Amino acid sequence: MEEDAPAEREAPPPPAVARRRVTWQKLTLLPAVLVTVLLATWLWFQQADLDAISENALSNGQVSKALWQHVELTVISTFFVLIIAIPLGILLTRRMFRPATPVAMAFANMGQATPAIGLLALLVIWLGTGMKSALIGMIIYAVLPVLANTVAGLKANDPTLLEAARGIGMSPLGVLSRVELPLAVPLILAGVRTALVLNVGTATLATFGGGGGLGVLITTGITTQRMPVLMLGSILTVSLALLVDWLASLAELLLRPRGLEVGT
Repeated sequence: MEEDAPAEREAPPPPAVARRRVTWQKLTLLPAVLVTVLLATWLWFQQADLDAISENALSNGQVSKALWQHVELTVISTFFVLIIAIPLGILLTRRMFRPATPVAMAFANMGQATPAIGLLALLVIWLGTGMKSALIGMIIYAVLPVLANTVAGLKANDPTLLEAARGIGMSPLGVLSRVELPLAVPLILAGVRTALVLNVGTATLATFGGGGGLGVLITTGITTQRMPVLMLGSILTVSLALLVDWLASLAELLLRPRGLEVGT
C-alpha cells in the first residue's frame, strides 16, 4: 500500500523585499539644511553694513569666481587621483607586483603625512605659483585613501570565489572586471568619498600658491580683519564639503552591487 502524501507541505519562504537604496530623508535632509544656511547667509549679507574693504573683496563676481575655482580644483584633482590610484591599486594586487606594495604605500603615506601647506610651498618653489602647483599638491595629498582602499578591497576578496571563477574558464581580465572589482566597489567608493572631502579642504590652501579658490576669501578676511568676508568664505567651504560628501554618499549607495547590500 502506497504511503499517503503529506497533507501539508512547508510553504516556501516569502521572497525577501529589497530595501530602498535611497530614502527620501537621504535625498532631502542635508540639501534642505544647506539651502537654509545659504539663504540665511544671503539674507544677512543683504542687510549687513559692509565697509569699502569688504565690498571690494566681495564685488565684481569675486565670490562666484572663487567658488568656481574651488570646484574646478576639487574635480580635476579627484579625477587624476582616480586614474592614478585605482589602476595602481589593481596593479599592486597582481602577483608580479605584490612585492612593490609596501614601497608604494610608504610613498603614499609620506604624501599625506607631509603638512599640506609645506607640500604646497615646496611645489611652488619647484614649479612656481599657479593652479598647476596646487593641483599636484592636492593629488599627492589625496592618493592614499583611494589607493589603500583599492588594495584592501581587492585583497579582501574570498580566494574560493576567485578560484571558482577561474575554474569555469574566465580569463584573468574577466575575473578582475566581473568578480574582483564588483566585490571591492564598497571599499573603493569609501576611499573616493574620503578623497573628495580631503580635496575640498585642501583646495582652500591653493590661494597660498596662486591657485585661487575660496581660500582667497578666507585669507582676505583674516588679513584685513573683515569678519563678513571670512564668514562667507568659511560658510561656502563647509557647505561645499558637505554637499560633496552627500553626493559621494549617494553615489556609494547607487553604485554598490545589489548583492552586497545588507538586508536584500
